Amino acid sequence: MTKATLIRRTIPTDLPELSNCSALLQRIVASRGVVDDEALSTELKQLHPIGSLLGITDATDRLSEALKQQERILIVGDFDADGATATSLIVRALRGFGFQHVEYIVPNRFEYGYGLTPEIIDVASPHNPQLIITVDNGISSVEGVDYAASLGIDVIITDHHLPGRTAPAAVAIVNPNQHGDDFASKNLAGVGVVFYLMLAFKQVLSKTSYFADSGVTPPNIVQWLDLVALGTVADVVPLDTNNRILVEQGLRRIRSGHCSQGVLALLRIGKKNPQQVTSQDLGFVCGPRLNAAGRLDDMSLGIECLLTESADTAMDLAAELDEMNRTRRELESGMKEDALKQLDTIDLDRDQLPPIICLFHEEWHQGVVGIIAARIRERYFRPCIIFAPGTTGEIKGSGRSIPGIHMRDVIDRVATKHTGLVEKFGGHAMAAGLSLKNNDFAEFKDAVEAIVTEHTEPEVFQEEVLSDGSLETENYSLSTAEELAQRIPWGQGFPAPVFDDVFEIVERRVLKMVHLKLMLRAKGHSALLPAIVFNVDPEAWPQVGDKAHLLYQLAVNEYNGQRSLQLMVQRLLD
Repeated sequence: MTKATLIRRTIPTDLPELSNCSALLQRIVASRGVVDDEALSTELKQLHPIGSLLGITDATDRLSEALKQQERILIVGDFDADGATATSLIVRALRGFGFQHVEYIVPNRFEYGYGLTPEIIDVASPHNPQLIITVDNGISSVEGVDYAASLGIDVIITDHHLPGRTAPAAVAIVNPNQHGDDFASKNLAGVGVVFYLMLAFKQVLSKTSYFADSGVTPPNIVQWLDLVALGTVADVVPLDTNNRILVEQGLRRIRSGHCSQGVLALLRIGKKNPQQVTSQDLGFVCGPRLNAAGRLDDMSLGIECLLTESADTAMDLAAELDEMNRTRRELESGMKEDALKQLDTIDLDRDQLPPIICLFHEEWHQGVVGIIAARIRERYFRPCIIFAPGTTGEIKGSGRSIPGIHMRDVIDRVATKHTGLVEKFGGHAMAAGLSLKNNDFAEFKDAVEAIVTEHTEPEVFQEEVLSDGSLETENYSLSTAEELAQRIPWGQGFPAPVFDDVFEIVERRVLKMVHLKLMLRAKGHSALLPAIVFNVDPEAWPQVGDKAHLLYQLAVNEYNGQRSLQLMVQRLLD
């Protein structure tokens, strides 16, 4: 791991007086811009207005027509956790509204790639849809929407990704990031967009006599906030105030047991107690297991897990997803080892690293390239694109970026400057996907390195590690760890608190050759503090008796029904 500059967060002089918060938590949230209880509130009434989303009226009008005529509706989902939760939510909601013909498909990522392509329309045609609704995709699907129209199929697009230069000619587009949209938050996940659309449609129907005339009980859209929370956290969108409300409300429903059987099963298969679930559990326990289906096989397995009302069926499907995730980890381990071998040919001094790392291997699995890109980015603090062979002669890449380098814009610049080099691409600032012709990797690698060099200042490549400072002795407690874990949902853009202190290493044990189990003693603290470090080179870490400056989080370790404090060490500081 490369060296980084430690920066301690600035704490405002006047700390806010917040309800139900310790002094430590008040300090932490104040450094993230929270100034009062209202800014920290997670009540549903403070969500941004539904009607402020551009295109939502067009979408509800078309849905109203479809409901009146009982049209055949086909949901076209995406193959990640956001797409799976969005698909599950909209299928549940539409059926709850009384639609009698609602089906879904999820394009196989290995055969068809991303989005509503003409090929996907052909796959959809046997379902004879009269209306297609995309979730978590579609904003760049100009050709697919045109092809659908030529077959007499209307399309409603719900998405959150950045638009291209030309918008698809859909009957409605609901996407806070589309041009001209004034929605106050641009950070909704795909499942968040679907949630808003379903709320809006319920409002429309409630203003008519539909529910009374049809005998349909109005569905409570809020009951599916567990899906919104899971998709939002797993998709790593920024947790601005609006998203924090959605996530916290979803967590509350899970803790009270009012959630889908699939979410409960994913938590239990991951050995997590649903009654004490945190946002980190959604991101690190549920998300990877759900994503494994889309990475290795078919996301329909994950969607069915989230749709079933049977606890037994949910556990069976969650067990299958868990096994897929184990296979994914094995693939990831081998691919990461191959990637590091390729990088061994580079002088790994920071100044010699390329501005963007691009790697390809003919035996890599395209479903895991995004994870490897993230691992390499974390290790070397460089944007990274990892490529693997596709199924039709092309190679497919997945990129992850660092602050200051907009991954999608970088690929867009390459595509504009080198016409025909990039076949397809899409994404956002921190992550993007693309495909190239099989023989164009070397040309793309040179082109993208030149683009990043041209548009990036050198200081962008200096990694900065933010810390919430040092902890007082009384904060090394289970109660503090529990408060930090459960009082507020943490995530991208509103990061969980991390601290830095110097510890004496009292005990040290290597686990599985790449993990460290430590017992630490903090200055002025007599009790020993258990700590764990994952995925490191043990030889590069201090020995028993040494002092170590560590960046860490407070965590709750649960074992055999007992809960205790544990330090999760993130990195060794200079």
